[in-house]
Amino acid sequence: MLPSPPDEIAVLLQRPVAIFGGGVSGRGVVSLLASIGGSGCVYDEKAADAENEFTVEQARRHGLVVFSPGFAPEHLWLETARAAGCICLGELDFASLFWQGEVLAITGTNGKTTLTEFLTHALNLSGRRAHMTGNIGYPFSRLVIEQTGRVDIAVCEVSSFQAETLQYLRPTATFWTNFAEDHLERHPGLAAYFNAKWQLVARTPAAAVFVGSSVQKFAAESGRDLPESACVASEGQPVIARLAGTVFGAYPQLENFLLALAWWRQAGLPEEKLYAAARSFRLGAHRLAKVGERHGVTFWNDSKATNFHAAEAALATFAAPVLWIGGGKAKGGDLAGFVARIATRIRHAFLIGETQPVLAGFCRAQQVPFTPCGNLEEAVKSALARAVSGDHILLSPGFASFDMFRGYDDRGRQFESIVEKL
Repeated sequence: MLPSPPDEIAVLLQRPVAIFGGGVSGRGVVSLLASIGGSGCVYDEKAADAENEFTVEQARRHGLVVFSPGFAPEHLWLETARAAGCICLGELDFASLFWQGEVLAITGTNGKTTLTEFLTHALNLSGRRAHMTGNIGYPFSRLVIEQTGRVDIAVCEVSSFQAETLQYLRPTATFWTNFAEDHLERHPGLAAYFNAKWQLVARTPAAAVFVGSSVQKFAAESGRDLPESACVASEGQPVIARLAGTVFGAYPQLENFLLALAWWRQAGLPEEKLYAAARSFRLGAHRLAKVGERHGVTFWNDSKATNFHAAEAALATFAAPVLWIGGGKAKGGDLAGFVARIATRIRHAFLIGETQPVLAGFCRAQQVPFTPCGNLEEAVKSALARAVSGDHILLSPGFASFDMFRGYDDRGRQFESIVEKL
């Protein structure tokens, strides 16, 4: 039996709910509404089985709007809804009204998916019933329907898009791995991006907030106060001997473990269980994995590196300059600064995607040799043609994939398929 929502929401559920977005989040909301005896109407500009426009007249039929993360707060449909007096909630926020268990909220520019997966793995190994949800592709609304009574802890990856409009979600604990440039095509500046994620901190008990070193630095620079207990020294720390041979044996993954360990200790859970989980944990696909070798040349798939910070972390793991495949759909940020920071770690760049022309200009300015490539296959073959035994060919794009692929996972699978066929 699901809990009742607050009275101000319950009364709105007596009318059809407007659902913005017909993807996985929207479908999850449709199912959740059906499970509580409510109804909804899906609005999606492109979907054939949804309403393709949202007018003032339509807005007046609804009292509540639940929207997918892809809808920015200033989206015309949301402005229309608010003007008509509708309450507008993000999918994750709405679903949280019907969840009675704990919520571990995990955010960060990078590492949040891995930390979400790892904490879920560790909790279950320790006998705690946990399940992943949120930005990983399994909406909170679906978890509420499918996992209520089966699990007690929702380990929830939260993007800045989901965090910025929160009104109801109250995490049991919040983990913020790191902070760097990202999503500036959506947020009007670095401060706005930080403030979006800060909503989680503001909605979590102070003693249950855990943030990494880079988050602490930006918080101090922007005048935000963090309790001492929240500050985890996550950068520049010595490796932990007990993690040797695990994915957390070195940076950047060591940062994720240190944040998990800080909470684990505070929660009074046995540390040996966390270390045992680290030994059995395996990274998800497309995260800096060696996927092939040809004539002494190794190929590395780090397609999940969709921002500068992730690409820089990947490049830093190699002792010598690599043959780098980079580029994609722009997300804002200082491209010139990005290329300047990675220039010494690249022997030759093979540039793809929408950002190819501007990246070429910055590579030229930094005297980084480069080759413009029409597609990913051309980039892989061009890189191999220039490689010698001992070289590393690294796909760590630093940009979103949607200019050429269905997602970072599609990009990674195509890369692996190309390598396999060489």
